[in-house]
Amino acid sequence: MENRLIIIAAVTVGYFALMSYITYSVRKHANSAEGMTAGGRNYPAYLIGALLLSEFIGSSVSIGTAQKGYELGISAAWNLVALSLGFLLLAIVLVKKYKESGQSTISGILAQTYGEPVRYAASILTIVALSIVAVALYASGGAVLAAVLHINKTVAILLVGAITVMYVSLGGMRSVVYTNFAHSIVKYLGVILALAYALEATGGIGALQAQLPAKMFNWVEIGWGQIIAWMIGGIGSIFATQYVIQALVSTDNPAVAKRACYYVSSLMIPFGLMAALIGMCSAVLYPGMKSIDAFPTLIAHMPAFSASIMIVGLAGALFGGISATTLASATLAMKDFYDPWYNKAKNDAKSLMFLRIAIVVAGLLPLVLALYAEKLLMIAFLGKALRATLAVLVLMAFYAPKFGTPRGAFVGVIVSVIATIGWFLAGNPYGVDSSYLALAGPLLTMGISHLFKSAQVASAKPASSSRL
Repeated sequence: MENRLIIIAAVTVGYFALMSYITYSVRKHANSAEGMTAGGRNYPAYLIGALLLSEFIGSSVSIGTAQKGYELGISAAWNLVALSLGFLLLAIVLVKKYKESGQSTISGILAQTYGEPVRYAASILTIVALSIVAVALYASGGAVLAAVLHINKTVAILLVGAITVMYVSLGGMRSVVYTNFAHSIVKYLGVILALAYALEATGGIGALQAQLPAKMFNWVEIGWGQIIAWMIGGIGSIFATQYVIQALVSTDNPAVAKRACYYVSSLMIPFGLMAALIGMCSAVLYPGMKSIDAFPTLIAHMPAFSASIMIVGLAGALFGGISATTLASATLAMKDFYDPWYNKAKNDAKSLMFLRIAIVVAGLLPLVLALYAEKLLMIAFLGKALRATLAVLVLMAFYAPKFGTPRGAFVGVIVSVIATIGWFLAGNPYGVDSSYLALAGPLLTMGISHLFKSAQVASAKPASSSRL
């Protein structure tokens, strides 16, 4: 056991020493607020694709998909299918619009059509949604660390939080792009190694089919209601995620950004299938344990070097995911609140100092909730579902700007946040996922506001004609 821990520790320390060197070497790009949030421009498609892939195959999705695979089988992979479809549609429908808008924040894009109140509401909603995603990331990272190092889960989560905040505060967007390229490669390789070990330990697919109930191989066992909810949450989150927009607008042109989305889309489905199969193998190898431990327990039994690759990949994806979410939250807080209200002169030194403080705060706040998080995939998709509200408004702003009213957009955001979170905390009554409420909120309020607007226009026309 000691030799195993020494090998894992050596590989992990070596890998993150390399990542720290990369972060240090590009520190000059984080010496201004613009450099911190954008890190320069002109990133190639493969770097942006790796950045986005790393964020969306993070530890919460990996462990959460394996958890669902342990419980329900292969149909758990649908949550990655939803993300794959989301990136494909993003390339076709919105990439060019984002580039043409001249904005680097989701709130700025909405403010162009719906005004400042919607900017503030969208900004707060995005920060809350990203914080919820961070909760799932911290909890999943802590679960892996606790299983592998044989330490208390609470200690593991706090350790992950402390290391992550230190890691994030060192560099800006350029550091995130470069390091996440490495994280995504190692993470994908680690999952391949984990599945190879799991299949060898269980005797292969044939033995797996013989030992598991037939329903575990039913592609829709999880239910169409959940599948559609994942589609709403996954596609909505991709359309309206702050760090996705920051990454895409940093490319040379829409063609480069589209290629990055195609790369990510093509890699999502195989990853989902592998993660679900890992959970199914764990159901055979380690029956009766908590489903959240399906992936961490498997890693704890893998050969030392393979386990090291998997741990490094998970940890890298965790740090990359937290760095992206905290940087996105800090960027919104600076651009939408701090600079307009407290730094009207746009003093760059003040903006940069605020960014660094905001990154630390945004990184530490989700830790408390992470200590009590169990249903990782549900928590991760709550964060995605909330952003579906903004995705609806973004589509309206670009393709139907005259539909609804600014007040309808503002009320839609408020109603959706309250209804979606409340419904989730109530346990999704009647089997209705909270994603449906996130989608319905803006559609309802914008539809009602449009009807009232049309009625007002119709009533004003006769009065205008009589004066003539």
